[in-house]
Amino acid sequence: MKISQKELYGAVVLELHGKLTGGPEAETFRNIFKSLLDDGKKNIIIDLKKVDWINSTGLGILISGYTSVRKAGGDLVLCHVGDRIDSILYVTKLNLLFQSFDSREEAAEYFKQQPA
Repeated sequence: MKISQKELYGAVVLELHGKLTGGPEAETFRNIFKSLLDDGKKNIIIDLKKVDWINSTGLGILISGYTSVRKAGGDLVLCHVGDRIDSILYVTKLNLLFQSFDSREEAAEYFKQQPA
């Protein structure tokens, strides 16, 4: 899996490519989140448009990132969640935890509407 990072309207977009299944990705994710939080960047958008598969370990990576960001006073949301991943989130009830948006712009707008 590859991770690219961009900023959009005061939020950081992490665009994932490939499969989110754990392994070295877990450590990479932890390091990215730690670096972002150390830099004071607490509004995170995970773009899943190019993720074709996620397993339980991948879900754990997302939950860990969400927990870290929330503890730091920020928020983490998802965008471009495909049908397959959306059904996994629904079955695991993680759709109740993660805010999900159709586009990066909608996700960034969510952060604009949050109190500072």
